Amino acid sequence: MDLEILKIATDTNNCKSIKNHTHISKLKNPLCGDEIQIELIMEKNKIIDFGYQGKSCIYCNASANLLSKISINEKKNKLNKLCDDAKSYFDENSKITEKKWLFLNKLFKKKNISRKECILLPFKTLKKIVSI
Repeated sequence: MDLEILKIATDTNNCKSIKNHTHISKLKNPLCGDEIQIELIMEKNKIIDFGYQGKSCIYCNASANLLSKISINEKKNKLNKLCDDAKSYFDENSKITEKKWLFLNKLFKKKNISRKECILLPFKTLKKIVSI
C-alpha cells in the first residue's frame, strides 16, 4: 500500500452529503463492488460545491478526494474533458501535463494499473453530470 495514497484518502473534507445539491450521480464498479455517489451544487456551468460518499476502497476514496478538490470553482466543460482524458492516462501510458491537474499523477501511475477501475470510478460518476 502506498502511504501517499492512504494519506490522500484520509483527507475527508469533501466526503459529505450536500442537502441542497443541484446535481447527483451514483455508480457501482461491477468488478469489485465499489460504490460512489457525487453531489454537486452547480451555478452557471461552474461547480460551487462537491460532495462524495460511498462504500469503496482506498484508491477510489483517494481519487474522489483529489477530484473533489480540483472540481470546486471549475467549469463543467473543463471537467468533462478531464474525465475523458483520465482513461487515456492508463490506456496510453501518458502523463498529466496540464499544470492544474498535475497532482493527479499521484494516482495515475503505471504501478496502479491493477486499480485502474477503482481510480476511474469517481471520474466516470462525475462524467455523467458534466457531459449533459
